[in-house]
Amino acid sequence: MMAIRLCNYVRLNAALFSLSLFFGCAASSTPDYNAVLGDTSRPEAERSLDAVRKPNEVMAFYAVKNGDRVADIFASRGYYTAILSQLVGRSGIVYSANLAPRQELHDRAKQPAMANVRIIDGPFEQIALPQDGSLDFVFIHLDYHELPPDARIPMTRRIFNSLKKGGVYGVVDHSAKEGVGDTVAKTLHRMDKNLVIKEATSVGFRLDKEGTMLSRPEDTRDFSVVKERDKSDRFVLKFVKP
Repeated sequence: MMAIRLCNYVRLNAALFSLSLFFGCAASSTPDYNAVLGDTSRPEAERSLDAVRKPNEVMAFYAVKNGDRVADIFASRGYYTAILSQLVGRSGIVYSANLAPRQELHDRAKQPAMANVRIIDGPFEQIALPQDGSLDFVFIHLDYHELPPDARIPMTRRIFNSLKKGGVYGVVDHSAKEGVGDTVAKTLHRMDKNLVIKEATSVGFRLDKEGTMLSRPEDTRDFSVVKERDKSDRFVLKFVKP
């Protein structure tokens, strides 16, 4: 009888241990997106933008996780490059792209904490992303409207080729009035969401869903976002490679 009880006890503890490993791994696979807000290694000038940009909610929407291979297009000084670097961790990679070298970003990428960053400067229609379908996520934040019209489709096609099946392409930009296309891109610095959808789906992407965390219904969409900052409605699009 004692031997039977001992055997059952061992089996119960083994089962509990297995469950703890399972749930522990499940928990660890979901990053603490709010932790990016408390990262004091990020410059104060960038952290001051978090309340409007809501990077914790945006990254949770796109489900970026540890170990992912990702890209930040139009990285500028590296606002999202630094956040992505933190989220994907040492086992991940962040390709950070600008049209021309930004010395601030090059210097920043030399920090040990950003050892997973690979800078790829150059024309976006020839963007130097891997073309082997190995990436999990590619992101362009508030700068799709800055792209030259003749560069957008070639760039989007290379992004498509860079992603694995099920990989995600994220576009966030300032909303223009529907139907204006890219006609106010240089004046109001806004983009018609429907044009972005048309161009992305034309190379094979499927629109999966749209986030609302950056919505501002009161935005009249008739003013320059450069002259009146942090007041614009911003669309958040998630495309998936089938």
